[in-house]
Amino acid sequence: MKQSFVDLFHRLDEENNDCMLNEFEQIKNKVVELESLAAAYYLRCFLSNYTNKFVELSTTVRHLSQRRHGALLVVQRKDPVLPLITRGVHLNAELTPSLLETIFVPGGPLHDGAVFLSEDRIVSAGNVLPLAVVETGERKLGTRHRAAMGLTERSDALVLVVSEETGQSSFSVEGKLYPFAAY
Repeated sequence: MKQSFVDLFHRLDEENNDCMLNEFEQIKNKVVELESLAAAYYLRCFLSNYTNKFVELSTTVRHLSQRRHGALLVVQRKDPVLPLITRGVHLNAELTPSLLETIFVPGGPLHDGAVFLSEDRIVSAGNVLPLAVVETGERKLGTRHRAAMGLTERSDALVLVVSEETGQSSFSVEGKLYPFAAY
């Protein structure tokens, strides 16, 4: 891939009228794809010790992303998160894609809040998370993304986010957001 970049830059210096913007677009798409695959790998590593439901979570996020149904899923790891959130509706249910997808149907009573997951259970839904303080000049983030970052700034939880506007899925850990593609 390094040689591809070198070749492209040499071609820019040549005196021809070929427009290379298409090639730059292809390179950008490949970099985004690689970033997303790496993030999915790290996500699996981050979750593997805390839930056996990675496939179910990935399936849920993919379906929600395709439908552009916004979502916020909190996976508790070592630190307890209950002292940091405003509790919603207690569920204590088995984690299944169909139940998670139902919770996040737009217009439903719980769809705007976060789902709290512990191990392989849905503990509660409709939870409110603390928001991160986003400095002026940073990219505009919605409330879901700021909530994901806010909780992960205060705990070791991992928070999965699906943007209602774009359908893009991300996860937050240590107060940072990482885009990924749920496969």
